[in-house]
Amino acid sequence: MNRAASPQPQDAGAAAPAIVEVRGIAKAYPGGVQALDGVDLAFETGGLTSLLGPSGCGKTTLLKIIAGLLAPSAGEVYVQGRKVTGPGAERAFVFQDFALMPWATVLRNVAFGLELKGRPRAERHETARHYIDEVGLTGFEHAYPHELSGGMRQRVGLARALAVNAEVLLMDEPFSAVDEQTRRKFQEDLLRLRETERKTFLFVTHSIEEAVYVSDRIVLLSPRPGRVSRIIRPDIPRDDSPDQIRRHPVYLDTVEEIWRGLREFVE
Repeated sequence: MNRAASPQPQDAGAAAPAIVEVRGIAKAYPGGVQALDGVDLAFETGGLTSLLGPSGCGKTTLLKIIAGLLAPSAGEVYVQGRKVTGPGAERAFVFQDFALMPWATVLRNVAFGLELKGRPRAERHETARHYIDEVGLTGFEHAYPHELSGGMRQRVGLARALAVNAEVLLMDEPFSAVDEQTRRKFQEDLLRLRETERKTFLFVTHSIEEAVYVSDRIVLLSPRPGRVSRIIRPDIPRDDSPDQIRRHPVYLDTVEEIWRGLREFVE
């Protein structure tokens, strides 16, 4: 057992002030399906937190409630001290299925959030071009989504979320639709963007390895109804190369520890 995990839902290691607070969140769907029950969490400013758990445990439901895209059955969410009653400019959502406008170019897709805000054309195009470059798509500004690979379309979605300058980026399995090589490159890009953009990231994934590699903190949810089972802080060296990190004993031990925790849910 290494020191990467705390056996209790409480997160004694949290130090930075919370930008997002989840208080007593529950969600029941029609037909009596209880997706979440009594979830209490605080997400610290500038952190990258992954939500991890078995299928159907409410990870995406919780993310959408924080985004204001879904109303809870009970409980409240606060972002920057204000109660969430719907979507807000301080939050941006990166969808698993890209959610791009097929009739619009990469440039128009990335600039769309700024267009909705009424920003002048020159300003929004300048901002969009900056983030298109940040995600490695320079030269594809005038391409359409159907002309791009799945990985490139996901980069467009990420650039669009970054362009609106939201403080909190909510990412719902953003790398699940790409091959393993591209996925690893995305993970490295995400860590780089986190350092340059200084945003707060809430990240849903099914991959234990991915969660350990990218996260400051991992929230492990129990099977439906989802509750906070454990909070894990990977204590892996970040100065090594990606290959060295993935071979590091603490990384491997943390992956195994989380797997043992998830395995308890299905035994």
